[in-house]
Amino acid sequence: MSTSVAAVVAALREVADPSRTEGMARVGIAVDRAIGVSIPQLRRIAKTHRGDHALALDLWGTGIHEARILASMVDDPRLVTRSQMDDWARDVDSWDLGDQLCNNLFRAARSADAAARAWSSRRAPYVRRAAFALIAAQSVHDRDRADTYFTGWFPRIRRAAVDERVVVMKAVNWSLRQIGKRNPALHAAAIEEAAGLLSLDSRSARWIARDALRELRSNAVVERLGVDPRA
Repeated sequence: MSTSVAAVVAALREVADPSRTEGMARVGIAVDRAIGVSIPQLRRIAKTHRGDHALALDLWGTGIHEARILASMVDDPRLVTRSQMDDWARDVDSWDLGDQLCNNLFRAARSADAAARAWSSRRAPYVRRAAFALIAAQSVHDRDRADTYFTGWFPRIRRAAVDERVVVMKAVNWSLRQIGKRNPALHAAAIEEAAGLLSLDSRSARWIARDALRELRSNAVVERLGVDPRA
């Protein structure tokens, strides 16, 4: 460990509460390498280290769950390579780590689109989940994307919707819901795609469809987008 990463890990351990790992485990987070640091605490520590690519690499190398989440918060997406994305995605062992990685860092990396396309057909569950977590994050944060970029993901969503593994299924659902909440045109397109998923002979696809339709037709979404509630 370098001096800087040792100091940051010491700061993590100072605020860690090992009893938190019990609650983490209850929601399906892998805790064998966790020390019990909350996301707000991680964000406070990250503030003084933004854009430190070398530190991010060192933090990831520690293998500590929260240090890896912190790495996603401090790294510079302009310096993130496709090789790094693939390596880190393969290292992910918990849904929360992968989701933080995609939302905090990977969505803004140059290779995000190519990585997401490749990952969407990978067998490793957390790698495949990362593809759809990336699309969900881009749906929320990337305001300049054309609608066609997101509708272009529907064939991949449909192929992955039959994956019965919960960590994959929930991310596919998440991506479809976030696309549909982006604007009225994508709302209509996502509802149509969800309706198509209902016809598939797959429990996971039908669950994804029903859950997406429930949210997309909710009063909150309909009112925010100003769309016809009967859609």
